[in-house]
Amino acid sequence: METVTQLTNDLVASYAQFGGINHLDGKNLPSKRAITAITQDLLRLLFPGFFDEKLVHSSEVKVETAALLDSVLGKLEDEVRKSLEYHPPKGLPKKEITKAAHKLTVDFLAGLPCIRELLQTDVDAAFNGDPAALSREEILVSYPFVEAIAVQRLAHQFYLKEVALIPRIMTEWAHWRSGMEIHPGAKIGSHFFVDHCTGTVIGETAIIGQQVKLYHGVTLGAKSTAGGQALRGKKRHPTIEDRVTIYPGATILGGATVIGAGSTIGGNVFIMNSVAPNSLVIYDGLDMRVLSKADKNVVLDFQI
Repeated sequence: METVTQLTNDLVASYAQFGGINHLDGKNLPSKRAITAITQDLLRLLFPGFFDEKLVHSSEVKVETAALLDSVLGKLEDEVRKSLEYHPPKGLPKKEITKAAHKLTVDFLAGLPCIRELLQTDVDAAFNGDPAALSREEILVSYPFVEAIAVQRLAHQFYLKEVALIPRIMTEWAHWRSGMEIHPGAKIGSHFFVDHCTGTVIGETAIIGQQVKLYHGVTLGAKSTAGGQALRGKKRHPTIEDRVTIYPGATILGGATVIGAGSTIGGNVFIMNSVAPNSLVIYDGLDMRVLSKADKNVVLDFQI
């Protein structure tokens, strides 16, 4: 039986052989465990009383919010500083990183009321769009979508500021929790709702308008990632305009693909070209057709 010494020697030797998955002697990276805890505290700030173990009284909310904000500010600032040290934004001198981390964190927390305003519209959309929902309270305490979109809207703010690592840690935690993967780079309008969530994927450069409803298993993806890093920063994922509904299992690919406003995309369709506004795209098991919602006898073409 191998001794601990031999096991250690073998494992450390692999560190030298397969160094691409080590992070030794470099800058300290943001902590996944710390970011997860901070994200949970941010949810408590966004939805007071819904993510707490005890009732929050309105008479105490200011004191409790101040205490929680102070805690989050200190912890989050540390993680943001690590991120900036790992990957400083262009033009930021090393000596300014600590100051920049503080300002960035304060600015992020200052934006929480605006994020709450957007999330109110998402909860309204979920309640109005799901006859199975008994109340908004039920949506907030039990729908996985709430955590997924709340975390994405938080992470998106860091993404816009080019903060490395932290946004993906946040959204991948929400992915694990909800079964839905939304990249922090995706731009998502108000009144957004994803029913059931499981298996839905929204890519980095996707743009989603207002009053859009998706179901489980929807993919808003890229046509191809064969170009690898050469595709970084390019529009690879589709644009979904306002008031679009996309049913389960639909796959919509490509950065130039636009689903026109007011359209309905049926289940299990596969789309790589744009669709005109107010279209109905259906798959009957044999063929995929694009119809006019105004007159379903009118067959339309995909917009190339």
